[in-house]
Amino acid sequence: MGGVPLTVRPLTPSDFPQVRPMLLDMGFVEDETELAARFPAFCVHPEWVALGAFRDGVLRGYAAAQDYGPHLRSGNSHRTAKLHDLYTAPEVRGQGVGRTLMLGMEAWAQARSARYLFWYANLREATPADERMGYTPGAEAQEGYRFFEVDFSDRTSRQPHPERGS
Repeated sequence: MGGVPLTVRPLTPSDFPQVRPMLLDMGFVEDETELAARFPAFCVHPEWVALGAFRDGVLRGYAAAQDYGPHLRSGNSHRTAKLHDLYTAPEVRGQGVGRTLMLGMEAWAQARSARYLFWYANLREATPADERMGYTPGAEAQEGYRFFEVDFSDRTSRQPHPERGS
């Protein structure tokens, strides 16, 4: 890991050459030309954040999330953000890059008044990595993925729904 700390900051269009191989490794890229054209807009989109973890100027991982905005019925009390991507370069896995990015994502979600940050993790690499970071998945697995959620609310102040009792 070395003595040089990670720096986490929002990605900018000029970071595309470093993040491109990571995006491709994540998969589901249908058109690389469209990806390159789309990336700058995501860097400045008001409902999205793409964070990069850098050491010595080299991108070691990235994370991308979307703020879904206020909930229709309950406003900000159930505001939700979704983590779409969390990627750590293979050569630095197990060195705290993912955890550092997750802490950045949690801070971003809380700064936007989100109550929840959720994501789906594949059963192979991602679920075990998330569990090592201290996250607990839901009990169910669906199509090779586990559901994770961080609830930022004060759980002791939750009011039960009057008709459901939950």
